[in-house]
Amino acid sequence: MRFHDRMVPLRAVAVFLLTGSIATDWVGGSSPIRAGERPNVLFVFLDDFGWRDAGFMGSDFYETPHLDRLAAQGMVFTDAYANASNCAPSRACLLSGQYTPRHEIYNVGTGLRGDPRFSRLKHIAGTQTLRTDIRTWADVIRDAGYATGTIGKWHLSHDPLAYGFDFNFAGSHSGSPPRGYFPPHPGAPGLADAPAEEYLTDRLNDEAIGFIRRHRDRPWLLYLTHFAVHTPLEAKPDLLAKYQKKPPGELHSSVVMAAMIESVDEGIGRIVGELERLHLSERTVIVFTSDNGGYGPATSMSPLKGYKGTYYEGGIRAPFFVKWPGVVPAGSRCEVPIIHVDLFPTLCEITGATLPDQPLDGVSLLPLLTKSGDLPPRALFWHFPAYLQGYSRNDQQRDPIFRSRPCGVVRDGDWKLLEDFETGELELYNLRRDIGESDNLVNTDPGKAKEMHKRLVAWRRATGAPVPTVPNPRFDPVAEGRERKRLASPDGRDETSPRPDSRPVAP
Repeated sequence: MRFHDRMVPLRAVAVFLLTGSIATDWVGGSSPIRAGERPNVLFVFLDDFGWRDAGFMGSDFYETPHLDRLAAQGMVFTDAYANASNCAPSRACLLSGQYTPRHEIYNVGTGLRGDPRFSRLKHIAGTQTLRTDIRTWADVIRDAGYATGTIGKWHLSHDPLAYGFDFNFAGSHSGSPPRGYFPPHPGAPGLADAPAEEYLTDRLNDEAIGFIRRHRDRPWLLYLTHFAVHTPLEAKPDLLAKYQKKPPGELHSSVVMAAMIESVDEGIGRIVGELERLHLSERTVIVFTSDNGGYGPATSMSPLKGYKGTYYEGGIRAPFFVKWPGVVPAGSRCEVPIIHVDLFPTLCEITGATLPDQPLDGVSLLPLLTKSGDLPPRALFWHFPAYLQGYSRNDQQRDPIFRSRPCGVVRDGDWKLLEDFETGELELYNLRRDIGESDNLVNTDPGKAKEMHKRLVAWRRATGAPVPTVPNPRFDPVAEGRERKRLASPDGRDETSPRPDSRPVAP
């Protein structure tokens, strides 16, 4: 079934972030694209897929042979970051090329995420819909002559067609499958006809193949944004049975997560096979990444600290690779810190699209991808003036009650500083020496802490980033103290999120 498919006049350009063609007659700037032969773009974006959840990043239980093969054929970025530690703000930054203070999507929804008795400040609500006056890379790339499509999770408005896409399948404001990975899927465009036993991940991969087939004779960009592996954790029975028989790894052991990941990987393999059958693989670029850290109760980012919802490395580092035949050296790795807002100028340079007249906070990654130069010196920033309820009591989040309280973060070179807006406390880490963020150097290197904090404050002023300062009238310090004591007790546990289950029952 086709849903919301609009065609635009054919032009002489095409984008596909899976594989591309190198040439000698370059089009605009340093873009290694020969006139009339710009690549297609396949942008694979997973949900809650952790930094180490693929074989090419070191998983010892999850199986991702197709992703591993693609990563080996391109460049893997070890220090790639999402712009936020949870879904909606991360996606808003990705599509807009802007840090959170510019588009003002700070959280999933605008309400307090957690018990108001335990938050000292009134959070900054922000908004939950990306403004249509902010142009996305899909918008300007479509203007450059590409057919554009989005398949899967959107989460920024009720309809992505207003943001530069010609085709939408399953994208709405929903942040997760409305009722899981098996039908019914109320409110998900195009899925009303889903057969009873159809698995959502498989259907999205099928739709991706259909989009490619329909646009095989013109340039295209496909944003394949899977719901997987976001909760609810549900997988196909045959894959569950496979992993129930497999010995657990030291890093990973969740059967249901492994089965969900294999469904994604198998579908990517089918898409790549179709590209080869259509003779498109050599002029297609593949970009692969995830929207934030992995789901804490079911996976691990070790040796990173934290997980989805935290602003430690495990909550914001994401797996990332680019495969571009003839342009990106196969088997290459890059340790330069990059961030998702960099994809806006990168995609524009790849496709020959014109940058819009609006603030953009990233830089093109073409110098790194082509090994033709370095990026200019810069710091990376995060701004989260809100609250996220906790998963469980452990040292992987800021405290046992919230995964994250209002905070600001800056990384500059090997150094990373976190600021707690409630207390003003700072944390300073040298990631080169301490990737697990276990040794807070704020007292042993106060000069570096002051320098980093000064840079963070200056950035906030430059972007107009709001910092919460108004006391929360519902804050109850006695109740908060009791909750901390409960979670610190041997049998205390935060039950606001489901426990990891390595032997789930299939629906």
